[in-house]
Amino acid sequence: MVAPGSVTSRLGSVFPFLLVLVDLQYEGAECGVNADVEKHLELGKKLLAAGQLADALSQFHAAVDGDPDNYVAYYRRATAFLAMGKSKAALPDLTKVIELKMDFTAARLQRGHLLLKQGKLDEAEDDFKKVLKSNPSENEEKEAQSQLIKSDEMQRLRSQALDAFENSDYIGAITSLDKILEVCVWDADLRELRAECFIKEGEPRKAISDLKAASKLKNDNTEAFYKISTLYYQLGDHELSLSEVRECLKLDQDHKRCFAHYKQVKKLNKLIESAEELIRDGRYTDATSKYESVMKTEPSVSEYTIRSKERICHCFSKDEKPVEAIRVCSEVLQMEPDNVNALKDRAEAYLIEEMYDEAIQDYETAQEHNENDQQIREGLEKAQRLLKQSQKRDYYKILGVKRNAKKQEIIKAYRKLAMQWHPDNFQNEEEKKKAEKKFIDIAAAKEVLSDPEMRKKFDDGEDPLDAESQQGGGGNPFHRSWNSWQGFNPFSSGGPFRFKFHFN
Repeated sequence: MVAPGSVTSRLGSVFPFLLVLVDLQYEGAECGVNADVEKHLELGKKLLAAGQLADALSQFHAAVDGDPDNYVAYYRRATAFLAMGKSKAALPDLTKVIELKMDFTAARLQRGHLLLKQGKLDEAEDDFKKVLKSNPSENEEKEAQSQLIKSDEMQRLRSQALDAFENSDYIGAITSLDKILEVCVWDADLRELRAECFIKEGEPRKAISDLKAASKLKNDNTEAFYKISTLYYQLGDHELSLSEVRECLKLDQDHKRCFAHYKQVKKLNKLIESAEELIRDGRYTDATSKYESVMKTEPSVSEYTIRSKERICHCFSKDEKPVEAIRVCSEVLQMEPDNVNALKDRAEAYLIEEMYDEAIQDYETAQEHNENDQQIREGLEKAQRLLKQSQKRDYYKILGVKRNAKKQEIIKAYRKLAMQWHPDNFQNEEEKKKAEKKFIDIAAAKEVLSDPEMRKKFDDGEDPLDAESQQGGGGNPFHRSWNSWQGFNPFSSGGPFRFKFHFN
């Protein structure tokens, strides 16, 4: 009995004529075989049934070496190869079996089946026809007739596919090839033909899938590796392109097209890797220059232009160059409206430019395409806080500086405005009151923006001097009443001193 789920059982379910004939042929074929060969064959059979394929194969190798004219040894070894998924290795053994025993219909049926899978239709049909002429059993006859009908259908479909391809009917060719390749799964030529149809129809990734299969099915298939590399290159995947073209050169280091393509991909890959390293180091200006070189190196592939501009947009945004960032990010978004990276970077640039409505719109669009991105969620919340804050007191506007102003710029602006709005400069009572209020705002702006911790709070949409914006209300160490400053009104006539400005 054959154990359900065993390797032998699985082989029998795929090739129903195989199991019985293996045992039948084995029992009457050992005449004159030495004891060692018989021992190897029997042990190999047990190991194969137990699923120990490598060990079984070793036993069958030994049997073939011990008796090179024993067709059972070759047949057993072919069975082991098939169980291991090595059909290429099984085919020569089946051919040897047929040479040694012409009337072994099981081997001929099995070879015909493998040839059909390889797309060698004429050879497969020849085997099936010979089985029908060799006084087969009822099961063998049914199997041979079934496979012969299938082979005839594949011949018809292949003719249709070739005609459609010649007439540039690539969809029609693909339809026929899909049906053929369900049967002729190991036909490298048909896979390459379907890949060509996919390329013509603008489906490069499907073409890559077929070409990868073809590169494994056909030995030394440099052409497949070259095409895979060029397709990846056109898709903008320079790393995979480089990997595939290297495979081509491993097979043929003098392959002209592969070598020329390798030099181009390597140059581009080096530029991109260098640019990304500069971004990691925060050297955004140098990274921008590198990506401009990428676009000059490969101007004919739009994917590299888009990706380069996307990264330049990122560099400008991180380098706090909002005008440039908005311009380049917008160019990317014209080509790819749903580019989440460009939307995030442009939103950050809008925040620097205090264009809060625009920033919110970009963050919301980005969130529609990637709702789980924490950076987008936090950016949107920040933009909404800043919009609300902008409708109240804005310390940057009070001092007339940009949100990315350095501390020296803040101090310089403060000194200039403090001199301009010092109350002692005004005699008119109404003007003096206006100047006092303005002066307090200027002093508050300087205190917040010159203190890193307070400035960060303000940049995140929270006013550290406004009790309403503080959690829990009062008790905030940064809060100042607008009627007093550090516990006194510097403009009160009853104060112990008159307010004087001293600049270092």
